[in-house]
Amino acid sequence: MKTKRTPTESDPGGSLPDGERLHKVLAHAGLGSRRQIEQWIREGRVEINNRQARLGERWHRGDRVKVHGRPVNLDRRLTTRTRVLVYHKPPGEVVTRRDPQGRPTVFQRLPKLGKGRWVAVGRLDINTEGLLLLTNDGELANRLMHPSGELEREYAVRVYGRVTDDMLERLAQGIELEDGPARFESIEPVGGGGANTWYRVTLKEGRNRIVRRLWEALGVTVSRLIRVRYGPVALPPGLKIGRFYELTPKEVQRLEAELGR
Repeated sequence: MKTKRTPTESDPGGSLPDGERLHKVLAHAGLGSRRQIEQWIREGRVEINNRQARLGERWHRGDRVKVHGRPVNLDRRLTTRTRVLVYHKPPGEVVTRRDPQGRPTVFQRLPKLGKGRWVAVGRLDINTEGLLLLTNDGELANRLMHPSGELEREYAVRVYGRVTDDMLERLAQGIELEDGPARFESIEPVGGGGANTWYRVTLKEGRNRIVRRLWEALGVTVSRLIRVRYGPVALPPGLKIGRFYELTPKEVQRLEAELGR
């Protein structure tokens, strides 16, 4: 019989109630995203108290958990402070841990973690540069990525080709793509000349290559794409390509407060 306790700062899992769903706890502990962990549970890769875990399983303090056959010390992991990195991704790097083609990955430049692992908040394709958020808290990553949050993504985009007012209107009103309609929340010209023009655009979704596909649907080529903001977090002006900035504990608290956490 287990006794429930009120979480405190020194109590393992203090930010999660006793009896929380197992996949959410594992995500919060930095094992991966909720979606990844749910898939591991379906595949029988997660055990709790020496039996295979089930979807919707509840976790209680003192439960023995294994992932991929290895014990996970949740008491230790859940007392680790949440860390968030702002990484200035260069073009040519991929957002994956291992690349079968041997291309450089964003994770090769990040600081080592004593506990857990870095989880990328969404992706940027290999040719896109700019702001990429990473955290050791899988639950925070999930909240930042979830469509219900409708967090704005802002990009600086250089396009090659003739752009008319009618085309800008269509981009704002919505264009039917192969996976459904999409549009820019805002679009503003910010400079350039000749056939190359810079725009600032915002949108509230993270579908694969969505910015490039919207422009390409109108016959315009994106020649450079830089993400400059994700939700309330902006790319620091002095942060060089290939470098990262770690949010302070107060900045992490403000970010979590804005997400209603």
